[in-house]
Amino acid sequence: MFAEERQLLIAALVTERGRVTVSDLATRFNITSETVRRDLDALEKARQLRRVHGGAVAVDRMSLSEPSLQERQTQQLDEKSRIAKAALAMIPTSRTGSIILDAGTTTEHLADLLAQWSPPAPGDQLLVITNALPIAWKLSNNPAIHLHVLGGRVRGLTSAIVGSGTIEQLGALRPDIAFIGANGVNATFGLSTPDSVEAAVKAAIVRSARRVVALADSSKLDEETLVCFAELADIDTLITDAPPSAELAAALAAADVEVVIA
Repeated sequence: MFAEERQLLIAALVTERGRVTVSDLATRFNITSETVRRDLDALEKARQLRRVHGGAVAVDRMSLSEPSLQERQTQQLDEKSRIAKAALAMIPTSRTGSIILDAGTTTEHLADLLAQWSPPAPGDQLLVITNALPIAWKLSNNPAIHLHVLGGRVRGLTSAIVGSGTIEQLGALRPDIAFIGANGVNATFGLSTPDSVEAAVKAAIVRSARRVVALADSSKLDEETLVCFAELADIDTLITDAPPSAELAAALAAADVEVVIA
């Protein structure tokens, strides 16, 4: 097989799987590790993949890669819907309850369900705090919900409200539950997101809540993006749509994180 043919196959594998290792490619194509590394170098120069320790990843899995809100709203819809339904079951049913909904498409699915929320018993109250404009808009039409929108600068790519003022407001709050999204959930790196400004707000949300529930579909598991905003031990529950890998499952268990498969 010519090198060009092999490199086309490697590029296709990376696109399909998201990640490949040098050892796997060497076995698959019956070539040396040095040859694999030369192929990966050539493909990286051609912008077909990104070299990482031990192999390569797809370009869209680079640490700074971040699709727009509109792009993410069309991805993993069924999985996000199931996760949102499982999260809805955790909404406090006490006389007065308070939650934070972080910016994100999975939390937005939860907001779609909360838009139809009604008090379980007469007089019950639910305060929803959010830093997401789409979520605020969805909940603003439900008179049964007390809505608190955090102030700050709007980040255009995600419609999240961010900045030092947002973080300061969160420091004065102590809600019952925070429902938070992440671009990556990794055994060693924890929860991460590509943008440092948004990561700072997510970290403040995690610090503020009495209980933290991470909502992440299985495409985010075992991934890591640029900025870690929470360790696994900082969250109480992970709701996802498929069982985590053995490595991540062990790390979650060690951190005493409840895993809910929706």
